[in-house]
Order: sequence, then structure tokens, then C-alpha cells
Amino acid sequence: MKSILILLFIPFISFGQFFTPEDSLLGSITKERAWWDVLEYKLEIKPDFSNKKIKGSNQIYFKTVGKVDRMQLDLQKPMKIDSVIFKNELLKIERIKDVYYIDFSENSLLDSFNKFTVYFSGTPHEAKLAPWDGGWVWKTDGKGRPFVSVACQGLGASSWYPCKDHQSDEPDNGAEIILHSRNDLIGVANGRLVSNELTEDFRRVTKWKVQNPINNYNIVPTFGYFTSFSEVYEGENGSLDCQYWVLDYELEKAKEQFKQVPKMLACFEHWFGPYPFYVDGYKLVQSPYLGMEHQSAIAYGNGFENGYKGKDLSESSWGLKWDFIIVHESGHEWFGNNVTSKDIADMWIHEAFTNYSEVLFTECQYGKQAGNEYLIGLRHNIKNDKPIIGKYGLHDEGSGDMYYKGSSLIHIIRQLMNDDEKFKAMLQAINKTFWHQTVTTEQIEQFIIDFSGLKLETVFHQYLRTVDVPIFEYEIIGDVLKYHWVNCKKDFEMSVRLNNGLWVECTTSYRQLSYSGSMEDFLPSTNFYVRTRKL
Repeated sequence: MKSILILLFIPFISFGQFFTPEDSLLGSITKERAWWDVLEYKLEIKPDFSNKKIKGSNQIYFKTVGKVDRMQLDLQKPMKIDSVIFKNELLKIERIKDVYYIDFSENSLLDSFNKFTVYFSGTPHEAKLAPWDGGWVWKTDGKGRPFVSVACQGLGASSWYPCKDHQSDEPDNGAEIILHSRNDLIGVANGRLVSNELTEDFRRVTKWKVQNPINNYNIVPTFGYFTSFSEVYEGENGSLDCQYWVLDYELEKAKEQFKQVPKMLACFEHWFGPYPFYVDGYKLVQSPYLGMEHQSAIAYGNGFENGYKGKDLSESSWGLKWDFIIVHESGHEWFGNNVTSKDIADMWIHEAFTNYSEVLFTECQYGKQAGNEYLIGLRHNIKNDKPIIGKYGLHDEGSGDMYYKGSSLIHIIRQLMNDDEKFKAMLQAINKTFWHQTVTTEQIEQFIIDFSGLKLETVFHQYLRTVDVPIFEYEIIGDVLKYHWVNCKKDFEMSVRLNNGLWVECTTSYRQLSYSGSMEDFLPSTNFYVRTRKL
């Protein structure tokens, strides 16, 4: 028995990565997490801007869905829980690194629905290069005034507030966020503004309400010297309120740049179906970092210019014709915020489809060829360093290839379907079937296979779970072209369209067809992310 316990604490190593017991606690559904389901967070935050500290409370509503055990609540150091109050009683808590265990008695939880309040404080992790490293961002604006926000995807929401920090459990009834600041600062958060009041001691308190389910890392406050403007977009589900919160001296720039929003919404509703959060509205909030997909309060920091910080990630020129942050982060409202992966190992579901939303927006504005050129241009960013899918239960995101290689996988599926109307219907069906839900890779794979009627099992495996790009290996003998797939699993099979328009079935076994004319005509279309090699 002792030897087994020792093994549990040996770090797991994969593709050069070290995983610890803490990774498992954060990334898995432990028995201390499994028995309760979050219904709502009521979060109140009081930042100390001068000292980069915060204090606050989180009232957590939950229901029991299994046999009551002690509760795992997550809050990363150096943040700390000060107390937990349940039914006016102070509960016993035990801390083990970044996890708090709370003891409930069976008798105290006889009701299926319960709530308790957690009081917390500390100096949250500070992001040095947000949004990539995660944490609070304590900046000043162009006039030297406080400009503060949070970006915590990957690092986890528990880096700054106590929660059940696992993507599989979104608060079913949304969240309430109450933000305190000095009177000349405005705190903006997700959902709709409920109240904006000044207290007797000249403090400002803004209250925001999210009615839809929302992932923990999407709940984000931003504080700044904001002004706002709004418009109504007439969309597929009626009138959608669009609000824009920007620094007071950036108003005119924002009014011009954000004219792209209605075009984006029209394109995405066309391809993906209705915007998923009409009840909470659509909002862009200027942030002190590049941007993030915070549900109904998208962080925007792209400098009011087109491209990605003024650059075209595809090097095709098409990416300079629209604002990357407006398009990409808004695409996440459908893939990432509406349809969310249960485990961050499956984050490709967020990023592959959202990266492909950039392709679709380019196509909407400039035509199909432009979209194809944009996608093909993105491929120089693919590294093939490790599989796109990470390790389950270990809080492991997998390769950054989930963006560009994942997008090319979606494009391959579109080519194989060879029916854009059916492809569009599939994207809409994914959003409708998994509306406001968390999902697994297996669910998405099977849904696409069933909807398309295609044999895609080996295609998914090859592109999501290996680093090998299939090679179309061929040789020409007289007037015969012999070809097959190599650099792939033995059972890999995928039809491919050649440059001459001919579709051919291709497996790891040799096939052949009559050959005449230009060799270039008999190579796979560049719309397929494959390589070619002549024997």
C-alpha cells in the first residue's frame, strides 16, 4: 500500500512536460468536486489599486448531485480564504496548497439546494504578459490613471477568486458581479448593468448580472475611466443590445473601428446560428491587454486598428482588412462560450472553430477565394510540436496548433463534405444541439461524423492526436499515377481532391489512375493540409 501512495506523487511526464499532483487536483473531477453542482456565483470585489490587492466575497449557490463529501474549493496562493459562512455558522476549512477543503455534515445539506459565502483576500497573481501568462493586470491609461483588469484562461479563475475551478461545471444560473472603486473609476463586468451608484463615502459600486451559464475564467472585472455608447443589432433572435465601454479619450476611434461589429455579427449568425447570449447582450470592453473572449464582455485592446496588433497573421494581406480581436474573440461566443470543452485538454473545440471563424468572416466580406488564401496563409504558424489534444485530468491544454492546424482540419472536413450549405447547417446544428453546454472531443467528433455521413475517425485521430502530417506519396509510370498515404497510421484513409478537380480515394495502400498532362494537376488541392512527395 505504501508503494502505491508513493507512486501517486511521482510527477507524470509527457512530451517533455511535468505534471504534478496539483495539476491533477485542478484538472480532474475529484470526489470532493463530483457531488455538488454550481448554480450561481454572486461575486463582490473591492480592489486596492495602490497596493495591487483585492478582497471580496463569493456567495456560491449549489445543488447536491451525489453523496455528500467534504467540498473542494479552489483558490491559488498567495490568495487566501478568510472564512466560510453557512447558515450563519463559521465552517471548518483545511488548506492543502491551492485547494481548500470544507466540511459539511450530511444533516446540514438535507435540502438539495444550498448556498454559502466565502470571504477572501490577498495579492492575486499579476500578469506580466497578459493574456498569455494570466492574472490581474495593473496598468495605467494614457493619462496615467488606473486601468485594471484580469485575464486568467489557462491559469484558472481560482488565481483570484474561490470557485469550483473546472470547465465542466458552469454556474447554471449565471453570475452576479458587484464591483467597488473610487468614484471617478467605473467597474465593468459581464452581462447587463443592474445599477451604478455612488455611496455616501464617495465610492462607486456597479452591479452586473449574467443570466446565462458562464465559464469561471470568463467572469472578469475591468476598471477604467470609461465612457460608453451603444447600438441595437437586429439579428436572428430579434434586437440585440450592443454596448461599447472605452476610455474617455478613445471614444471617436472606437466609434469608427467598432463599425465592424454588425458585419461580424451578420456573418457569424449566418454561419453559426443566433448569437448565444441575447439576454445578456453583446459588449466590447477596452482592456489594458490585447484581448480575451470574456462572455458578453469581450476584452478589446487592439489599438483600434486592423490586423493583429497591426500585423496579418496569415501573411496573405487579407488579415489586414479587419480587426482581429473583434472577429476572433467574438467568434468565441459561439465556440468556447456557448459550446465549451469539459476538459481544457479539448480546447481545440474552442480554438479550431474560432480560428476558422476568421476564415468565414474573410469569405463573407471578400469572397471564398480570399477565405481560402487566408486559411492557407495561416499554416506557416503550425509547429507540429505535440498533439493538439492535451492530457486529460491534468489541466493540460495541448499544443498551440489547436488554432491553425485545428482550423485546417475544419477546412478539410468542409472540403470532404463538398456541400457548403450542409457544412453551414452542421455548424449551426453543433451550436443548437450543445447550446450552453460543456462537451468532449468524442461528442463533437461523433456529431460531425453522423451529420456529414463521412468516415472521419482516422482523420480526427491523425490531426488531433498525432504530430504527423499525411504525405501524398506518388510515382508516375508511363501513363499511370500510383499514389498512397504515408507518414500516418496504417488505417488512415481520406479522399482528396486533386488540382484538376478529380476526387480520388486514398489509403495507405497503393491506388492508381490514368495520368496525362501536367503533374501539378494531379497533386492534392492546397485546401487540404497534406504534404506531397514524389518517389
